Amino acid sequence: MSIFYLLTALITLGLFLYLVLSLLFPERFG
Repeated sequence: MSIFYLLTALITLGLFLYLVLSLLFPERFG
């Protein structure tokens, strides 16, 4: 497992988590 693969996975999870939170709490992440 390379560091680039790990970094890409972290960025993808971060964007997915931000998207879910923005859908659940639009008043905070609007």
